[in-house]
Amino acid sequence: MAKTFQTNKKAIRLSLAILAGLILGALFGLVMPDWAEPVTSFISTVYLHGLTMMIYPLVFCSLIVGIKGIGSVSATGKVGGQALLYFIGTTLFASLLGLFLPKALNIGAGVAVEMAEAEVQAAEFTSVLDTLKNLIPANPFASFANGNMLQVLAFAIIIGITCLVLGPKAEPFVKLCEAVDQISVKIISAVMYTTPLGVFCSLAGTVHVNGLQTILSLAAVLGALYLVMLLYIVIVYGLVLVKGIGKFSLRRFFVTALPAALNAFGTASSSATLPISKRCADEMDVPNEISSLALPLGATINMDAVSIVMSFMIVFFANATGTDLPYGLLAVVLLSNTLLSIGAPGVPNSAIASFAALAAIAGLPAGIMGMYVSVNILVDAGATCCNVLGDIASAVAMKRTCRLPGSEN
Repeated sequence: MAKTFQTNKKAIRLSLAILAGLILGALFGLVMPDWAEPVTSFISTVYLHGLTMMIYPLVFCSLIVGIKGIGSVSATGKVGGQALLYFIGTTLFASLLGLFLPKALNIGAGVAVEMAEAEVQAAEFTSVLDTLKNLIPANPFASFANGNMLQVLAFAIIIGITCLVLGPKAEPFVKLCEAVDQISVKIISAVMYTTPLGVFCSLAGTVHVNGLQTILSLAAVLGALYLVMLLYIVIVYGLVLVKGIGKFSLRRFFVTALPAALNAFGTASSSATLPISKRCADEMDVPNEISSLALPLGATINMDAVSIVMSFMIVFFANATGTDLPYGLLAVVLLSNTLLSIGAPGVPNSAIASFAALAAIAGLPAGIMGMYVSVNILVDAGATCCNVLGDIASAVAMKRTCRLPGSEN
């Protein structure tokens, strides 16, 4: 109990410092002189690099150690299968909510939309077979270099399962992975102390570039989107996953996960927040065998908030431009949105290309992309925050539903 209280106090102090950084960063961004922009850009870039440089060593080694700790190939498949069910299920529900809520409320009707062009290349659809085929990296080193998280996960799973099969013969390599994992955690823990400054500079630059006028002109749409995401976090993640399935304290969940949520809001990158998410899950006593697989997988395919935003904006622009969007076409958009979210990189503004593809499917005018880009930039922080909380909430739920040998349930 004393350890939990001390951990919560540390989490609260760090969260308050990050929150102060966010607020001060937004305020400073409104009045920031042009000469300060290179300074904030430099600091935010260094901060993000400090986090991201350890992401792939941490994911790769933690996953191998986790699989070895699970103890069997069947149990590894159980963890991965449950994680996929959670993430795909919540993404489908998020897309459904984002489509049918604004459709029922007729959001966007009568709104004048300024058709500003934006150079955006639509994301390409690939078949399920192509997606599966591309999971196996022809060059694992290129997967690390190019930041292809799905291929890194697949490669780590293959190595981890092989270590299980080899048993004692693979122990030297597993010991090396354990050492690299601990080194990564130590470095990330040190970088976390700079998070308040990092998110201050990141948000200051974003607000400075967009300006107060742009923010105010889109306030109504942004307010509706943030309200939907907040309700989704409280109901789906909090009441259903954490409290209902995981039987875990809501207060402890949100207090402990707050540093990851605020970092995600400040950086708009679920990948950059992954090390902090892992630490938060550890503090909630989620077994490493679960968190080491579920969290990286979630950072890659759990795009609930992105699905809400894209679905919401499809209906909004359809109503605003008078484009007919029957329920049959909504179903196609729903499935397409879910497929496009799988494998989308957890980096800022990765949803723009996906939205371009969905807009084409829905038959929307190409000119709406300019306004969508502005909205996406401003809502991306909240969407990333929502996604990260979803990753951690799913891991907490799996702590109870994925019964592994030797784990407490």
